[in-house]
Amino acid sequence: MMAGILSGRTILVAGAGGGMGRATALAAAREGGSLLLLGRDRARLESVAAEIREIAPDRSAAVIAADAADAAALDAALAPHAEAIDIAVNSVGTNIVRRAFGELTPDSWAGMVDVNLNAAFNLTRAVVSGMRRRKQGLIIHISSVAARRPDRSGAAYQAAKAGVLALSHAVMEEERENGLRLTVILPGMTDTPLLDRRPVPVPPEARRAALQPEDVAAACLFVMALPPRAHVAEIVLQPSRS
Repeated sequence: MMAGILSGRTILVAGAGGGMGRATALAAAREGGSLLLLGRDRARLESVAAEIREIAPDRSAAVIAADAADAAALDAALAPHAEAIDIAVNSVGTNIVRRAFGELTPDSWAGMVDVNLNAAFNLTRAVVSGMRRRKQGLIIHISSVAARRPDRSGAAYQAAKAGVLALSHAVMEEERENGLRLTVILPGMTDTPLLDRRPVPVPPEARRAALQPEDVAAACLFVMALPPRAHVAEIVLQPSRS
């Protein structure tokens, strides 16, 4: 297989077991990257690793089963790899059915912030030191267009995703002199299993018009392919028809 634009680079994809994370891992493997597949479900990660071996037999795809919302567990799982990570993609995220503000409880709020925001902090913290020492590195956070505009995605989801946006920009300002770049991608409605958690089922015609995980993966690849001198702060990616 010919070398791709990511040949020789090690890419960590968190949330690689499905949806946007899986699509991004497969796309990166096709472009020559060596993959570290992070997630909570080892069986799903192993399935993605098998897909990578099928499409790119010469690519490395290591499975790391850990919960990104658990800082200690994440640090331990990434310790053997942290110095080698060139690019980290955070595709961790969730939502709940009972998402309206009047339905939220302290526990459900905390759970949403834990998965959607704390995991982003933990992942960033886990990879920054190694990237700083090498004076280069790229971190891509996949947030949501809900971080930029009001919608019915839920107060906890919207607040947490806005936090990911702010986190990415803030860390960029602190670490740009150390050679790091941070990008946040804000997708609109995307046809992933997250749509199945909406309080009202999404009509088939709306799902057909939605973005696909591969569209978000293409945006990630665009950012990954840029030279270190070029920085994309954020990308808003929405369906062309709604």
